[in-house]
Amino acid sequence: MTLQEFYPMVGGDYAATLGRLPSEALVKKFLLKYPADPSYAQLEAALAAQDWETAFRAAHTLKGVAQNLGLDNLYKVSAALTDAVRGPKPLTDPALWQPVQQAHQQVLQALAQL
Repeated sequence: MTLQEFYPMVGGDYAATLGRLPSEALVKKFLLKYPADPSYAQLEAALAAQDWETAFRAAHTLKGVAQNLGLDNLYKVSAALTDAVRGPKPLTDPALWQPVQQAHQQVLQALAQL
């Protein structure tokens, strides 16, 4: 699969991503590093432990990684979760977590085909 095929699968904008990262090789290099990024696992653990400060930091980091890599679907749902625990404050709407999980899995599945 090419990057041009990858980005629609994850709701991303390939051209906009190339505007942030100067080459296709660099985009691919950083995309392939995404599965090793600890933000998602930290967020999952912090939500389970109800550690709202760590949850906020992890959600904010995940949001930034997703935005920089042009993973727009993941960015949007992470942004909503980030805002929900900003402060930090408890997550009062647990339904915000499921879309993050789904978008993360979508990215991982698409990356496996890259």
